[in-house]
Amino acid sequence: MSDTKHYPVVCFGETLWDMLPTGKQAGGAPMNVAYHLQKLGKSPAVISKIGYDELGKQLIETLEAKNICTEFFQMDESKPTSTVQAEIKDGHEVVYTILNNVAWDYIGYNEELATLVSNADYFVFGSLATRSRQTRDTLLKLLPFAKNKVLDINLRPPFYNRNTIEMLLTHANMVKLNLAELELITGWFSPLTSETERIQLLKNRFALDMVVVTRGAKGAIVCKGDAFATCKGIPVTVADTVGSGDAFLAAIIAKTMEGAAIEEALQFANKLAAYVTTQKGACPDYNANGISNLFAEETAQPPVTHS
Repeated sequence: MSDTKHYPVVCFGETLWDMLPTGKQAGGAPMNVAYHLQKLGKSPAVISKIGYDELGKQLIETLEAKNICTEFFQMDESKPTSTVQAEIKDGHEVVYTILNNVAWDYIGYNEELATLVSNADYFVFGSLATRSRQTRDTLLKLLPFAKNKVLDINLRPPFYNRNTIEMLLTHANMVKLNLAELELITGWFSPLTSETERIQLLKNRFALDMVVVTRGAKGAIVCKGDAFATCKGIPVTVADTVGSGDAFLAAIIAKTMEGAAIEEALQFANKLAAYVTTQKGACPDYNANGISNLFAEETAQPPVTHS
């Protein structure tokens, strides 16, 4: 890699096939975030590892067809490309069965990756990537090179523990999590009950610049500095909720990179996530310029900001 090569955002962690009732789809939170960042014009790169097998070949072909950079994918000759059984329950809840000991559990460190991360403006990593020692160690070696560190919390039992989540939070500048995850994590430290108090606790305890909380049909909250912005959920006909949180995070990052106020970033992210839920799968096609014009009647009231 040339030292002048610059990817504004680097996403680190699992890439895999989601085995859905309707067939297999390329997935994994880092890849989903990268897909939406690419759609939003931010040219991300992905660090991951796949098996030297047919599923790995198909994954590379699928991502390249979506214009996602796979230059930093590693190949494993002994471990398989990851697959996840995704079962959609009543109420559109998705339950994942994640296989262990797969290729992305063995992402290796090298100086090329350190250069890639140091040249990026944002480094996005998820908590699931820390379930194995090798990938966790590689992540910890890369974090000091990152400028803005974005932690995507994905608590998938049994692949997390309190010590690891706290350690990741100490490294992050920005964190995205859902309401259930916020309640669980802040419950480790305090009996606080209000959402804003929980967010403030998390932000202060770990010196975070921004906390993003998705609340499903209830909308979302973003806290940046001393300001909170809150938006209501957009009523839509849901196809499935796979990847809607990843789309939300990508939109927040993209708008933050553009210098947008948190209200504008939140409103755009809310619309994109809502749109994704109306489509099958995590990575539907769309025109980024058209997202702002969606759901005009439902979002006539802008996000509410308070301190």
